[in-house]
Parts: sequence; structure tokens; C-alpha cells
Amino acid sequence: MMGSSSRRGFLKAASAAVAGVAVSNSIPGWADGATPTGPVQIWGTFRDKRHAAGAPLTWKPAAAIAADAIVLDPAATQQEMLGFGAAFTDASCYMLNTLHADERAALMHELFAPDEMALNVCRTCIGASDYSKSLYSFDDTEQDDPELKSFSIDHDKTYILPMLRDARRLNPDLFVFSSPWSPPAWMKFNRSMLGGTIRKSSLEPYSRYFQKFLEAYKAEGVEINAVTVQNEVDTTVDGRYAACQWSQEDEILFVSKYLGPLFRKAGISTKIWVLDHNFTLWGRAIAELSDPRANEFIDGIAWHGYAGEPSAIAQVHNAFPQKHAYFTEGGPQREPRAAGSPFPDPMTAWSRWAEWANGVIGNWSRSITMWNLALDEHGTPYIGHREEGDIVPGAPTGGRGVITIDSKTREISRSGRYWALAHFTKHVRRGAKVFRTNGIAAGTASPAQDSVSHAGFRNADGSYVVVLSNRGGEKRVQLVLGSSTLDVELPADSVHTLQWS
Repeated sequence: MMGSSSRRGFLKAASAAVAGVAVSNSIPGWADGATPTGPVQIWGTFRDKRHAAGAPLTWKPAAAIAADAIVLDPAATQQEMLGFGAAFTDASCYMLNTLHADERAALMHELFAPDEMALNVCRTCIGASDYSKSLYSFDDTEQDDPELKSFSIDHDKTYILPMLRDARRLNPDLFVFSSPWSPPAWMKFNRSMLGGTIRKSSLEPYSRYFQKFLEAYKAEGVEINAVTVQNEVDTTVDGRYAACQWSQEDEILFVSKYLGPLFRKAGISTKIWVLDHNFTLWGRAIAELSDPRANEFIDGIAWHGYAGEPSAIAQVHNAFPQKHAYFTEGGPQREPRAAGSPFPDPMTAWSRWAEWANGVIGNWSRSITMWNLALDEHGTPYIGHREEGDIVPGAPTGGRGVITIDSKTREISRSGRYWALAHFTKHVRRGAKVFRTNGIAAGTASPAQDSVSHAGFRNADGSYVVVLSNRGGEKRVQLVLGSSTLDVELPADSVHTLQWS
């Protein structure tokens, strides 16, 4: 394998070329010394095609490297993938429940069966989120209830737990993590689930609240594999829906003194993730992991993408490489656009979503979980009132689910997020290793440098997967693997998956 200094030299020389570089003596042999053989299968989403198979492609001996070629380096492995999915919010489960039994069964099979979309990392809410039919916790009482005598998950038994059981029956490898938007109102200073902060005196009973939630769900046949301490620790959303602001000190105290030790004592294997908020809070993530008491119990950081850049994940990884990163909510909602112009159509914004996923994965995230799995055509049910500047129905992240279920006709529509996900979920298996893909001209996988973004994976069965997203005009790209090249035609606004053995 070529050393880092030699690789940098090669990239520098390649980027200086105008049309191409003769490569008879300069092709790097990065593919474990192997030359690819056999056809490359390809699937594309663009214009009227949706994850449609194309004619197989063939590797060729390299004659020249294009100045903007993408060099694949399977020997330079990064994180092991956990998977991809979406959120089983109260709103999503309600919408799925409106379908007739046969319609719902067909849709759930499409979404979760291993030979279909194979969604396998999904989120639930511990109580109400903004996308709920009503405001509720699992211990709603006017009086303080430190013994949790009023604890009940009855609300979730109607349609949330049945959907989760169906999903895991279809995909036994489904990984489920859960996040609270707010503790019960009586645990907070303002005695409301809307905004505010938790009382320190409530931290110990709140840890038992988590335990009772996990035990109650398990008794209903749904094991929860991870929890986050709080959805979006650093926001109150002006009291518009369930939320709770946590100080850095309180989150460290809760994990290190209460939640972590309780899980250990009770033999609970559920993982603990912290932050569950935006890239801009990477400094807080490092600070929490720097506390040795909390670090002992933290499996990793949960990230949102509403502010900052995915490179923040890599900053935390570089400081604590033994800790994991998981992308749990958000996406490319702040599009470059003229003032007053609309967001791109969420039903066709697949290239932007795939570009987003490539960037997050390239920065060490083990998973990507989209927000609402299903909503209606208005982007509801939703209990928070919207204000000027909010993302409104029709915007890429806030207003439509991965699936839209028409509230009147029950017609099912698949969004741009759905088709972007398909290019990963149908090919990248759990345990796949991410490997480095280098854009020669930029020397980076950052999508900001080029209209084409890329991510590479090697599955446990030895197969290779590369996802290419082109948010620009029609373009031909060249992939370089060892001493072979592959030319790929990318239509405008397209996503393609390549797979070979």
C-alpha cells in the first residue's frame, strides 16, 4: 500500500493536470494489490427513473487519469456501518395505522424486509415529540411521583408498539434507539413539558423512568438498543412543543452518577448516547467525553444536522476515536437559493439527500436515521405551532415524511429521501467498512468542492459499493481502482450506486 506522503504527492501531481495524466508508471496500487474483475452493476435515480438497473459497466486498464478522477482506496478503511432508517414518531405510526391491514403489510414489507429497503436503524420517542397527536409523557400526574407509581406506556400500545413489532418481525436485525423530548412535567422547574429545564432532584427518579420504559417496552416484545439523554439538549423551541434544555454539567452528572450506574447494576445492555443535537455543539461533545466518569458509560455521540457541518463529527472522532458517531436527525434544509425562492421539491431532492449522506458517512458516522418515516400530505400530525421562518410543509426536512400517506385516499408517495436511502440500504450491509474515496482535484470527499459526492463501502461478503451523487449538470466521472479505471455517465441531478465483487 502506498504511504501517506506518496499518496499526497500523487494527488498533487494529478490535480495539476488539465485534461489527464499519463499513468504508465504512476497509478497507485491501493486495492489490496488486487485488480478488479467482473462486471460492475449500476442502479440510478434521475428524471423518471427510480433506483433503476442500468447496463453493467466494465473496468479497463488505465491509460490516463482524468484531472477530476475519484480514486478508490479500499485498504484505507474507516468505521463499520450500523445502518440506515427513519423515525417511528407518534405521527408516523398513526399514519401507518390509517392504512388497511393489507396495505400496511405490503408497505411494511417494502420498508423493512431484508430483500427490500431493509431499513435497520430506527428511532422512537420516549413520550411526545412535536410530531405527535397529543402532548404526553409516561408519567402524567399533577403531583410529584418520585416512586413512578403513575408510570404507564398505555399510549404507545395502540399503534406505536404494533408497528415496531411488525418492523422487527420483518427485519430481526432492526436496531431501535429512543429519545425523550421532555421528562414528565412534574420533574421540571416550570412543571410543563413545554420548554424549561429538569430539576437536579429529579435526575435520580428520571434514571428509573428510563429503566421502566426499557423494561415495559421489552415486556411488549420491543427491545430498545440505545437511548439518548435528551433530544436537542440546547434548545427550548420557545415552548412550542415538548422540549427540555440540559446544561452540559447536568448531562454529565445524569450519565455518570445515575443512568450509567443504574444500567450497569440492572444488567441493562442498552447503549447511552449523548448530545443528540447539532454539529455546532462539537465542543460540548468533546467536553462530555473528556469527563472520565461519564466517558465510562457513553457509547457515542448522536448528531443532528440543522446547524454546522458534518466535519464536526470528524473533530470529535479525532479526539476520541474509540467512541462512535450516529446521525439521528436533520438534513440539507438550508439550501443555497435566491431570497424568496422555494426549497427544492422534497419529492425529487434525491441528489441533495444522497450528497448529505455521503458527507456524513465520510466523517465517521456509523448510521443515518431520517426524521419522520411517514406523514400525510400536509406534513402532519404535528402539535407545535409554526412561526415565520420555520420549515413548512413542502420543505425537504420538516414538511414531508420519507413516505407520504394521503389522509383521504391513502395513496402512498415516496420522497426524494426515500430514493436517496434506497441507494444505500439496498446495497450496504450492516458491518460494511467505509473506505476512503479521494477526489483528485480537491483532495477531499467534501461535496462543497464539486457537484459529485462519493462514498465507498466494502461489505463483509467482499463486495464493493460506491454511491455517487451528482447535484449538478450532466457529467462523466472516472473511478480509479489500482491500475484500472471505470467511466460512469452521470445525468444531471442524479444518484447512482455501483456494486461489484
